[in-house]
Amino acid sequence: MTTKTIIITGGAGFIGSHVVRLFVTKYPGYKIVNLDALTYAGNLENLKDIEMSSNYIFEKVNLLDTEELERIFTQYNPDGVIHLAAESHVDRSILSPLDFVFTNVVGTVNLLNAAKKHWGDDKSTKLFYHVSTDEVYGALGDTGFFTEETPYDPHSPYSASKAASDHFVRAYYDTYELPVVITNCSNNYGPYHFPEKLIPLFINNIINKKPLPVYGDGLYTRDWLFVKDHAIAIDLVFHKGKVGDTYNIGGFNEWRNIDLVKLVCTQMDEKLGRENGESEKLITYVKDRPGHDRRYAIDATKINKELGWKPSVTFEEGLSQTIDWYLQNEEWLKGVTSGAYQHYYEGMYAQR
Repeated sequence: MTTKTIIITGGAGFIGSHVVRLFVTKYPGYKIVNLDALTYAGNLENLKDIEMSSNYIFEKVNLLDTEELERIFTQYNPDGVIHLAAESHVDRSILSPLDFVFTNVVGTVNLLNAAKKHWGDDKSTKLFYHVSTDEVYGALGDTGFFTEETPYDPHSPYSASKAASDHFVRAYYDTYELPVVITNCSNNYGPYHFPEKLIPLFINNIINKKPLPVYGDGLYTRDWLFVKDHAIAIDLVFHKGKVGDTYNIGGFNEWRNIDLVKLVCTQMDEKLGRENGESEKLITYVKDRPGHDRRYAIDATKINKELGWKPSVTFEEGLSQTIDWYLQNEEWLKGVTSGAYQHYYEGMYAQR
């Protein structure tokens, strides 16, 4: 059995928890070390089903704490790092850009430095995998797609911080020959998504018959990727991706915001036994976000051709599964919206 020790940062977050779960269950010979600072979006309840697994370890670590990173790398001597930890909400970045600089840029460089130091000259079996976003590419017009060769043109403090971290990762590959790979993904959706993001926010608001805020004219277009498909893609890139390369991961699945919201409304009305059209009455147009990119769309041809990855579900199927999960896990949703989830760490780990 192949044995590896892999650090996954941000593993208590939305995408990270799905990646941790996949690796812990699929690779029982691997030791998976989940590093998470447990800021507002980190929720250990996302991992209750695997938290007692013998090959899983949780460490509460902030990437700005270089002494703790030194301890982690010394203690676990990882073969690989899958770096997902990031501040990711555009609206929050507009209000507080420096938080994004510290977490997304400085935190990434601290992690790169730890890997560079501890891997030394023996890097042939190591990999630093940096997970990024399609927002680094800026915005598209009515046609065209982001490819791996699209020049960077970030428009928000969030996307600028992710672009900077991408550049640092590539610089460490070129300057220090650190083995790296980068993926840039489109908008994710699915179970365990923090309910400040569009789809879970609207699911929660429909449940509670609250307004559904739609920015501007509602015609902003995004490519949507089911989070479980993203985790499978990360697994493939980690094990089979070419060192030094970038892979774009998208759902081949463009939706205008207003059409997406109406689909959520239709599915929710059906699942809740409400009259068709009832939830659409909750749609409320609000002032547009500053610097709002009009359209994102990813060309995921490279990962499809080189690694054989493609989405496993249509958006309608994935959305239906997502809504079902939230309706079946209303206690999780209530715990997150109330803030009660933030006490889970103390109850589960503080006494250990």
